[in-house]
Order: sequence, then structure tokens, then C-alpha cells
Amino acid sequence: MENSGQTPSEIRHRIWMELGRATQDRLHAWRTPVLATTAEDGLPDARTVVLREADANTAHLRFYTDGRSAKISHLSGQPQAVLVFWSKRLNWQLRMRVSITTHAAGPVVDAVWARVSQSAAADDYLSPYAPGSALSAATPTAAPSRHHLAVLSAEVHDIDWLELARGGHRRARLGADTWDWLTP
Repeated sequence: MENSGQTPSEIRHRIWMELGRATQDRLHAWRTPVLATTAEDGLPDARTVVLREADANTAHLRFYTDGRSAKISHLSGQPQAVLVFWSKRLNWQLRMRVSITTHAAGPVVDAVWARVSQSAAADDYLSPYAPGSALSAATPTAAPSRHHLAVLSAEVHDIDWLELARGGHRRARLGADTWDWLTP
């Protein structure tokens, strides 16, 4: 892919357009970014998550998770995190610094659960086992009386955008109202 020559405004628009597409297209590379958090011991911890919503107007992304997962305790101690997206089709990498708000109950979770409960994914949030539980030590219980769905709302602070191209790589840092070209 040759260097596109797009302007900062066009690139910003394209990033958010592609993020929006990723919430609808199960095959879009940005559907499953890596979320890196800080564990209680101060070490980084990373895992793949599924992008569910992207709002360019508010610079927010949403993800769903089991409220008993380790990432929930990580984020309660340190809500700042990094998301990494890669698209081979675009030859673009995004690294986003975000602050994450966890919703374990309330209207945000209720609205999402109303949709998720009607899908096959509902079972993921009804398991009697917490994610990462050792099966040899886990004791199954009756079906839970409630779900364990939690919603992660990520406020995007800045984006480190990298385009790999035969004609020359390009890199920039995008803030809410800023654009700084960087050395690739």
C-alpha cells in the first residue's frame, strides 16, 4: 500500500469511520483490539477484547466483559489503560491511551443486558464460574439468579497512529483538538 497522502482531518475521520465499522463487521481487524491494564502487582496485563460501540462525537469506545474478570479489579485500582488495534488491510496501527469507567449495574448495564440476553452470548455472562477459575477447583452451582455482565466505557485521550507504507511510514499523535506528526 503506497502512502495515502491523506490530510490529518481525513485520517481522523477515517479512524473513527473504521472503528464504527468494526462494531458491525465481525471480520474487521479492529473488532478485537488488545487491552493492556496494570495488575495489582504493578505489572502490565493484556488481553483481547471485542469492540461493541464507537462514538466519534464523544471519543468513547465500549466493551462488554464478565464483572468477575481480572480486568475489572485492575481497572478499579488503575483506570488508565492502552488499547492497541492493527489492520493489515489499512496497514494502520492505533495505540490509544484511555480512561475506563466500569459499569457493573444500573441503566447502562440494564440497556445492554436487554440486548445481550436475547443472544447466544448471554451464556457467557450467566456462567457460575468466574473467568480464569481453575476447573479442577471450581464447584458448579445452579444457574445464577443474575447475570455478570459489566460494561467498560473507554474515554479516548489520545491516539498514536502509525501507517506502514512502501513509500514511507507516517506516524502522528492525535489529541482531541491536536495533531502532531512524529518520527515513525
